[in-house]
Amino acid sequence: MSTAAASTTPRLTAARPRWAFLDSLRGFAVLGILLVNAIDITQLGMARLMDGGGRVPDPVLDALYLTVQTRFVPIFIVLFGMSLWMVLDSARARSPRPWLVMVRRMVGLAVIGGLLMFAYPGNILLEYGVVGLLMLPAVLLAPRGVTLGGGAVLTVVAYVVFGGGLPSVPGLVLLGAGAAAFGLPRALESSGRAVAIVFAASAVLTVPALLWQLTTPGDPRFSTPGAAAGLVMAVLYTTGLALLWRTRARTVIAAAFEPLGRMALSNYVGAAIVMALAASVVDFGHMTTVTPVLTLSLALIVAQSLLSRLWLKHFRYGPVEWLWRTATWLRPVALRRDARSTATPVTVP
Repeated sequence: MSTAAASTTPRLTAARPRWAFLDSLRGFAVLGILLVNAIDITQLGMARLMDGGGRVPDPVLDALYLTVQTRFVPIFIVLFGMSLWMVLDSARARSPRPWLVMVRRMVGLAVIGGLLMFAYPGNILLEYGVVGLLMLPAVLLAPRGVTLGGGAVLTVVAYVVFGGGLPSVPGLVLLGAGAAAFGLPRALESSGRAVAIVFAASAVLTVPALLWQLTTPGDPRFSTPGAAAGLVMAVLYTTGLALLWRTRARTVIAAAFEPLGRMALSNYVGAAIVMALAASVVDFGHMTTVTPVLTLSLALIVAQSLLSRLWLKHFRYGPVEWLWRTATWLRPVALRRDARSTATPVTVP
């Protein structure tokens, strides 16, 4: 097989493809979300504000507001919706009651999120589990066009009426599920003309979106302009990364982000715990700049990428992913890799 052909072909398993680009995109989102969550987990500057201190200008934090906050969460939610549809598709082939498999999967995610509340009360896993459970009937029973269209309508309403946030999760989940049903994973993997057009459109829209966000300074999570700019740039980041995937940069992207993405749940949970432990011994609450938290986050991501690659040489799934799969199928899933086989997992996580 030629190099060009290989670049557009997913790594096949015994039954279903695993899309390497989606893993890398998920890993990229893990990086962005950590940069967001780390500020919340460490409660950066909150103690100083409680003591009566005023806000100290921080250009690094302002840069994060324009490039990270509200940008990566939509990507992560849409990927969650894609995963919902993919696992359901697998469950339909493997179980006489696929809906029950998916109920266990969503409940399992909610339980993981509930337990993580002890380290990070603001984590979104519990919300994803509950919303996934509520959206399951639509993904299970509705035609794919209805799922995609319903997701688009709910997303627009959530951003127009509520400025994004939690109300946007149901629509984005349905968007992801509907998009997966229509073959978006393949489109992103091959990065054809349609992806380039969407990238160009989102790049043009990014300029007015950022100018609109600048009319409401501060954390963009609490403003409609900030949320809208985040959604536009989420599309820009996704399609831009997909276009880079078709170049020599693919090797670097895959090396850095694919291991993170294949163990996204373990890395999300692990990073939250590490940041919470760091906050228990370091006085982030009285700091006036985000730079120490940013530095720690980037170091942690590099470590997680390296450890994930090492782990996946010996095991098929991350530890939390393995627990989640076991709960989903109600039987232990093979964890260790067969030394005589390099086959990838049968289903997309």
